[in-house]
Amino acid sequence: MTQDERLEYLLRYLLAEHKESADIRVPGTLSEKRRFLRSLMNVRPPVPASAEFLAVQDAYLQERLAERGTTKFQDLTPVRPGLYLWQGDITTLAVDAIVNAANRQMLGCFVPCHGCIDNAIHTYAGVQLRIECARIMPAQKEEPTGGAKITKAYNLPCQYVLHTVGPIIHGSVTQTDRELLASCYRSCLDLAAGHGLHSVAFCCISTGEFRFPSELAAKIALETVEEWRRQNPGTIEVIFNVFKDSDYAIYRRLLR
Repeated sequence: MTQDERLEYLLRYLLAEHKESADIRVPGTLSEKRRFLRSLMNVRPPVPASAEFLAVQDAYLQERLAERGTTKFQDLTPVRPGLYLWQGDITTLAVDAIVNAANRQMLGCFVPCHGCIDNAIHTYAGVQLRIECARIMPAQKEEPTGGAKITKAYNLPCQYVLHTVGPIIHGSVTQTDRELLASCYRSCLDLAAGHGLHSVAFCCISTGEFRFPSELAAKIALETVEEWRRQNPGTIEVIFNVFKDSDYAIYRRLLR
């Protein structure tokens, strides 16, 4: 099966899951089809999929990853001992674990093609990630802010995903907000250490839709990680992953 044939199969399968989609027309161009597939995956509930669908999806996503390229953690140069700064798409980083800035439902972003990291991670991991998240959440309705959960990474180049819910800022940043953000970093590192992981890539937790000021968030992130590493020497190397130029400038200045 070619990559184009995989794409067509996945679109037909996902559309067939919805009776109301009978009149929906599949877009014509490759870029539009890819975006349509992402939209369908984003809105799909955490229900089982056929073995054939998963096999085709996995082959499709692995080919897409090859097209987009990967960055190996081992090829990065530390800015400080055990600390790295890398600008790029975290879904292409080959590392033990990446951190997902999740929402409280812990099921990924359901907004089609939304620009948040939660959406991107679930898109490129595949539908299995949402299914696993749903499986570990029945005992609670929402994930508490500042905690963390771990899942497999499926079609991502990392081994695991650490999901954490950061604080949402309403007005001024409070001391509680600061403590909760610090707890996100500690919880992820504690969980990673408990699973024997040696490298973790953090996104800029809470600085997007949750409106935590980027400069202050970076200071808290760096201080918390350094303190954790002092208390747990030689255990985990940390990559601060940024996507925007402005965040890169903040972290570069703070780290150097």
